[in-house]
Amino acid sequence: MTRTRLMTLAGAVIALAVVAAAIVVVLQTREDDADRATLAGALRLAPADTQRFSWTDWAGVRRQVGLDLTASSPAPAVQDLLDRGFEADLTPSSALGSSAVAMHERLGFSPATLDWELFNQGPGAASLAMRAGEEVDFDAVADALRAEGYAEPTGPDGYWVSDPTRDEITAQVTPELLLIALDPEHSMIYSSDSGTGITAAVDAGARAETEALPAGVVEAAGQPLAASLYTGDQVCNALALARADDTDVAAGRSLIEAAGEVNPLTGFALGAYADGSVRVAMSLATPEQARVNAETRAILASGPAPGQGGDFSERFALQEASVRDDVVVLDLAPVDGAYVLSDLSSGPVLFATC
Repeated sequence: MTRTRLMTLAGAVIALAVVAAAIVVVLQTREDDADRATLAGALRLAPADTQRFSWTDWAGVRRQVGLDLTASSPAPAVQDLLDRGFEADLTPSSALGSSAVAMHERLGFSPATLDWELFNQGPGAASLAMRAGEEVDFDAVADALRAEGYAEPTGPDGYWVSDPTRDEITAQVTPELLLIALDPEHSMIYSSDSGTGITAAVDAGARAETEALPAGVVEAAGQPLAASLYTGDQVCNALALARADDTDVAAGRSLIEAAGEVNPLTGFALGAYADGSVRVAMSLATPEQARVNAETRAILASGPAPGQGGDFSERFALQEASVRDDVVVLDLAPVDGAYVLSDLSSGPVLFATC
């Protein structure tokens, strides 16, 4: 074989290798983009020390309430989204509700054009991760931030910093939007009210490997339109009876003693879904504990609600209590007019006891 022929073949092999590598990159990018569209993918972008996660699937909420909004939609349409979302009990997890109209008009993105929002709260800082929808123009967002007095990033991995003297915007949006980082490559926007928070959010988003919640809880939660999720320590400290008054604690202990054995939770999720249902997912240390706790917690979820007032049956009907490995799942059917997600996403919640 001639030298020219060998060189031609070698060139062809190299070209094929380059094409193959490009295909792998494209496929991986598509896979990453698809993953980021899910609750599970969003949770991987959260800072590792997050204890409470508040999820709002804004694209899903817009579909649910029958609104098709764009970047040019008027402010009343954005307010209509908030009103309809509130009535459907799909917005209690959002940190952006009171800021939505101002964001839409002045920052170039808002619940009207975001795919989803994840509000992350940890012991030292809080932050927001937001996936931008197709309507969001990142160049326009940068221009809007500049016009509102945000100082531009000092490097490629930097963030925009608001000017606290510009009361026009700071008085109209949540402090969680004081520092904003843009990642157009992945259609992501990160924000926080502190340098610690924004740095942690950007770093975690770049790694996309956080596993703060047990995998079983995340899998059981699925793809809700809105959800509150807690680590084990946080659900025991903030959602269970720990913050109830003495009378409610005593009543709760009596109900627990009558219901049966309970064990500490290792993770918790409460989500609202497109079919109108609400689901609770609670993980335990072992499948054996889950089987025992399924019965106990089903009893607790069907009786009085000390700390919340009245009975849980006034809020929902317990459709099914099931066990998935080490996770207890309670499927709830809200009573007409009840705001189950709003009521039960803050404590005390008896069936979330530890």
